[in-house]
Amino acid sequence: MSLQEEIIAALGVKPVIDEETEVRKRVDFLKAHVKEAGATGLLIAISGGIDSAVAAGLCKQATDELSAETGREYMTLGVFQPYGTQEDIEHSYAVARAFDLKHTAETNIEDAVGEIALEAEQGLKQIGLYRHLSPQGKGNVKARTRMVMQYALAFELKLLVVGTDHASEAVTGFYTKWGDGAVDLAPLSTLNKRQVRRLARYLGVPQAILDKAPTAGLWEGQTDEGELGITYEENSDYLEGKEISPEAQKRLESFYKRTAHKRSPIPGI
Repeated sequence: MSLQEEIIAALGVKPVIDEETEVRKRVDFLKAHVKEAGATGLLIAISGGIDSAVAAGLCKQATDELSAETGREYMTLGVFQPYGTQEDIEHSYAVARAFDLKHTAETNIEDAVGEIALEAEQGLKQIGLYRHLSPQGKGNVKARTRMVMQYALAFELKLLVVGTDHASEAVTGFYTKWGDGAVDLAPLSTLNKRQVRRLARYLGVPQAILDKAPTAGLWEGQTDEGELGITYEENSDYLEGKEISPEAQKRLESFYKRTAHKRSPIPGI
């Protein structure tokens, strides 16, 4: 078995999908876990990007069906988490409108991130390092601060936190460790980016979001493909078992090998 075949098997990506089947499977997955946990619904942070839009659509369908089936209200809470001023925040609200979310909350993380960064820099000074956090380090703090806020809300409302991790991120390790900072459920995990996009069209995600360049929002102008040096087309082709350029394959497999710790359970003795 080639390394490509091993990676595809490990991440569970199919070469061909049917949108209706995939949506049904993932909605049923969410419903089953909500019922098993005795939760009142789901929380999804809506960034304004395609991944969280798809996850929001799946969550809303799941909680709507649970409400209809049980006669009690189940909630999908959409959370908007700008860092200061977010230029595309309207895209987050557009997703909420597209899926008719009744419950939304906006929690700005800028002040909290600033305080954490300041305290971390004080810690660095104590070991003789007088500098600011790196852009990557501060980006990590942003991601984890968002998760702290999500879990604070989820705990009070008895919700399960849904993440947006998918196989095209997993293969490169391009996320904060444990995905979106450790979530309860990851309904997109076995899809590549192309397949996520297909579900987005099927679910009715607004066109403005489909047209956006994928970005983690680490700094102004940052894009996933620019940061990684691999296009999502190459990434998705690889995960569907297709041949890609030797340079792209080498880079992708290098990312996979050195980010194994992000995908593995916490080691114990």
